[in-house]
Amino acid sequence: MNSLALASTTGSITISRTTHSCNGRRRVRHRPRAALVEARPRPPVPAIREGPNGNNAVPVLAGDSALLSSRNRANDMQAEAKAMARAVNASVYSPELLALKYGSRPIKVLMRTLEVFFGLGSFGFKLWLDQLNKQIDQNKRVRAIELRKIFTRLGPTFVKIGQGLSTRPDLCPPEYLEELAELQDALPTFPDAEAFSCIERELGIPLDSIYSSISPSPIAAASLGQVYKARLKLSGQIVAVKVQRPGIEEAIGLDFFLIRGLGFIINKYVDIISSDVVALIDEFARRVYQELNYVQEGQNARRFKKLYADKQDVLVPDIFWDYTSGKVLTMDWVEGVKLNEQDAIERQGLKVLDLVNTGIQCSLRQLLEYGYFHADPHPGNLLATPEGKLAFLDFGMMSETPEEARFAIIGHVVHMVNRDYEAMARDYYALDFLAPDVDVSPIVPALRNFFDDALNSTVSELNFKTIVDGLGAVLYQYPFNVPAYYALILRSLTVLEGLALYADPEFKVLAASYPYFAKRLLTDPNPYLRDALIELLFKDGRFRWNRLENLLVQGKKDRDFSANDALQPVLKLLLGPEGEELRVLVIKEAISVTEAVILGSMIDSYNSMPDLMRTLIFNANTSGPLSGPLTMSDAERESMMQLKEQVFRIWGLLRTSENFDPALLQPILQVLQEPEARSLGGRVIGGITQRLAARLLKQVLRVPTTVPASVP
Repeated sequence: MNSLALASTTGSITISRTTHSCNGRRRVRHRPRAALVEARPRPPVPAIREGPNGNNAVPVLAGDSALLSSRNRANDMQAEAKAMARAVNASVYSPELLALKYGSRPIKVLMRTLEVFFGLGSFGFKLWLDQLNKQIDQNKRVRAIELRKIFTRLGPTFVKIGQGLSTRPDLCPPEYLEELAELQDALPTFPDAEAFSCIERELGIPLDSIYSSISPSPIAAASLGQVYKARLKLSGQIVAVKVQRPGIEEAIGLDFFLIRGLGFIINKYVDIISSDVVALIDEFARRVYQELNYVQEGQNARRFKKLYADKQDVLVPDIFWDYTSGKVLTMDWVEGVKLNEQDAIERQGLKVLDLVNTGIQCSLRQLLEYGYFHADPHPGNLLATPEGKLAFLDFGMMSETPEEARFAIIGHVVHMVNRDYEAMARDYYALDFLAPDVDVSPIVPALRNFFDDALNSTVSELNFKTIVDGLGAVLYQYPFNVPAYYALILRSLTVLEGLALYADPEFKVLAASYPYFAKRLLTDPNPYLRDALIELLFKDGRFRWNRLENLLVQGKKDRDFSANDALQPVLKLLLGPEGEELRVLVIKEAISVTEAVILGSMIDSYNSMPDLMRTLIFNANTSGPLSGPLTMSDAERESMMQLKEQVFRIWGLLRTSENFDPALLQPILQVLQEPEARSLGGRVIGGITQRLAARLLKQVLRVPTTVPASVP
């Protein structure tokens, strides 16, 4: 199995004393060192518990767990503080400092400029020829492939840029998005001796004092660093050790200095790109520089673990602060296989789709609850463990979703379901896609043209990539400025769907996501979502019971669904001071439902009724069993019976929920004691009475008038 986590090193390892710093400079003359041999795990020592980093052993006494936990936390905080001190000189992106540094090194700048110019210049020249020959559209795919290859040759910075562009539908046509998405962080490794000397220099400890063994070559290599597998000497724990690539800061700094200058030229002379390219470059550069600080990555991992690893099917490795610095990161070794290795996963008796579903549900929580999410979930960063858990790795690239945008995204999905394209267009203000002064009216027809065609099937059957491509075409044509967080969201969900489609071409990520959206709509009291739920349930003055039933069916599929919370937000709004308009609609629907339940039950029990009651109620001696006070057309009777059955099904969905408890009615009963609720009940009863009286009067007078729908 080509697995980052399956390599195991045994035997001896010779480590040269030709040590180098992380920037590649020689520090100490060559001197052989004794080989390190894979050690057997030491047996546990009775009454001793290791601290969270495998050190600071603390005696455990009976009843002393609280004190032990407190000491462990204190030790861990001290270790983290020391790691931060080791990374105090970590570079931070500053355009001003880069200009100052490289402005005085013209020869170095010129050499790299020529290298980049010949790479990108040849590409630009071909684009110019395509434009002259009017072959831009015809050659898009060919040029996209060429650009991907150029970025790969130009090195780590451009690989990262290509990956970033692959998530920017406002900057690139779909053909470029697809090709750039294939870029992988798979670059040649750097010498092991340089990596080992970097560890010693950063941690200030000889290598054989840290590890009882370490793999002689990297287990994995990426654009910014490479990973080794090692065993800690003190505790015997197996760890992953990530070491930064030598000279990476210098290379990236020079590249961003040049690219930023190019961004100014694009802003000034290229009209087809509406976004501020310099601002995008600065945002991207800041994220890359954050990835260069491994202490920051460790803190990201800890925060992620605290928020999301409470689920039994998600695993997040812990950080060993004693062995972490700005350029060296040590974390738990995770045993498992990459999520795109379907055969290897199935040989372990696991299902790829189950793991992908776990990833989707966890990602939705990341994006739309806490707003802190893993922005780079490619297959190498997602492992299937032998226990069936989904392990997240590599926390260098994280992002946050603004609170307002979290609710706007859910509302956007609702508006898409409702085909409310005007509301969809207005959502782009809340999502920060459009400036407040931009007119959205020209965007509405473009949305309608795409979604009316795409929504021929139900939303749950849509492919996420189809929607992204369609929206991308809209974004590319209009003055959108896609925020960085949204581009990273698209990247995250598209990668997860790609993994699922690899296992099952019929998989639909929206179908897997819909239970989460349904649960949030039914239970979240946020005003934005509460309004979105009302929009979904009420249309043209009618309550759509089928939508409520579908929401409950889908919401129950979410493991965190609570029947106790379902519809409580709408009930509070209904009885609140701003709910009069909604109360009128609810009264009308409550009258119809009550009539359907009462009369429908009578119709159901017709055959079991005493003859006298049948005669009085149904006037059974005349033309038919329903010719008395309950006279109605076949269509009306069928509609009434369907409504009654649907209401009973909805109640059954709530009652059969796993956490159903009759006590859940208590908050509702408490709310119903409020003055507005009592008034509401009186209006419903009055409406039902008048409706039944109208039916009776109609039968007595034999007047073929229409029964009023409701009397609020």
